Amino acid sequence: MTHPQSKDKPREIAAVDLGSNSFHMVVARVVGEGLQIVSRHKQRVRLAAGLDSHHCLSDEAIDRGVECLAMFAERLNGIDVDNIRIAATHTLRQSRNIETFIQRANQVFPYPIEVISGEEEARLIYMGVSHTQQNIGRKLVIDIGGGSTELVIGDNFDPLLVNSKRMGCVSYNERFFPKGAISSKQFAAAQLATRQKLESLASQYRQAGWQVALGASGTVKAIREVIIGLGDGRWHNHPQTPG
Repeated sequence: MTHPQSKDKPREIAAVDLGSNSFHMVVARVVGEGLQIVSRHKQRVRLAAGLDSHHCLSDEAIDRGVECLAMFAERLNGIDVDNIRIAATHTLRQSRNIETFIQRANQVFPYPIEVISGEEEARLIYMGVSHTQQNIGRKLVIDIGGGSTELVIGDNFDPLLVNSKRMGCVSYNERFFPKGAISSKQFAAAQLATRQKLESLASQYRQAGWQVALGASGTVKAIREVIIGLGDGRWHNHPQTPG
């Protein structure tokens, strides 16, 4: 059970992201006009890998998600429920048996789960990046998630173009590289599918333009680590991967 915080205790807030590949939780303390990060938690649950062709989550995927939420609930105990926001993204948006997931989750995680749209997900990603990467002009922010990819162009804290596309690292891995099999032919097929997904946005985004492109999410960080591992030292000094 969650109890209101003491008036003498600094206010704490928490954000939980129920993503297609990983669940994330950030707890912060309100200090004056700013926030001080208290803790970060990340658990790979691979929800998207448990979504079948009928858009139903497997029991195993639900178990992984619920187990993670039980762990998160322990850390959230003591924080006022009004100071907690839980956002569910692409895989839970697509799931036909989401009510089963939520019912199971509510048994160990007594907080309201909000299933947000792709556009709202993109907007929140952009705002998060904007608070850590300020005064850099017009920017293109790309977040490659497990089940969807968000693309936003904006100025400062104002998103101008906001889109979410149904393509992600987990869903594309399942579709084009089953059982870890990798070939140039499969890469070409994945690249073609990506171009087709982005074709309707390309001219609009080029016309709007941007001064800097920023990548968010674990996928971009993983790509950066691979490039560094291959010996490209330029990336050591340019960690433009807000997470």
